[in-house]
Amino acid sequence: MTAIITPNYQITWEKLPDDYKLPNDPVDNINQPALAAALTESLQIAKKVPENTLITTNYGICATLNGKIVIKAPDWAYIPRISVNREEIIRSYTPQLQGEIPLLVMEFISDPDGTEYSVKPTYPPGKWFFYERILKVPNYIIFAPDSGKFEMYRLDETERYVLQAANDNQLYWIAEINLYLGVWQGTRENRTGKWLRWWDEQGNLLLWGFESAEQERQRAERLAAQLRAAGIEPQY
Repeated sequence: MTAIITPNYQITWEKLPDDYKLPNDPVDNINQPALAAALTESLQIAKKVPENTLITTNYGICATLNGKIVIKAPDWAYIPRISVNREEIIRSYTPQLQGEIPLLVMEFISDPDGTEYSVKPTYPPGKWFFYERILKVPNYIIFAPDSGKFEMYRLDETERYVLQAANDNQLYWIAEINLYLGVWQGTRENRTGKWLRWWDEQGNLLLWGFESAEQERQRAERLAAQLRAAGIEPQY
């Protein structure tokens, strides 16, 4: 167990007891699992998920604050490296003890209560306070799927979140994974609306599986047309 002591609170990193009863709340919105799955899928297809990387969806990330366990379950989180076997983190994940701090957490707003912005320091602390002051996650993103409103915050040199501005293409650079993130309008899984998507350093969109398949089909059709124009019947 390691500890961080500040003038107001002590943070320790301890394994969640085996008999600890985790909350079993349903997700807030039907869109949340689809949004999270879409983010993960394109990273996997682009081979941007190293072997020891952990990507979580509505999954408990733990710390102990002044002797009391705190668990928050961000809608999506990217943990660059875990240091234990995955079997040891089936129920929850404790940074510093079981691997690295998440480099990115996301919350998808589904109601107007503002919990994503809560800086409440007393137990149980608010989400913003937990990510900024306790975990010190470098990047915090708040996304409203219905409106497409996107906010990205980064820790500055004082370890406080500062709102980031988009580039000319309305994309946000995440240096730790060398990718841009932005809002995209379109259809996936019978849902037409706003999605979060990744772009590489050159501004190329990271594709989903069905998009990759369609791109390959179109490429094959163009090749077949070129062969026929040259008097060659394609062989399938």
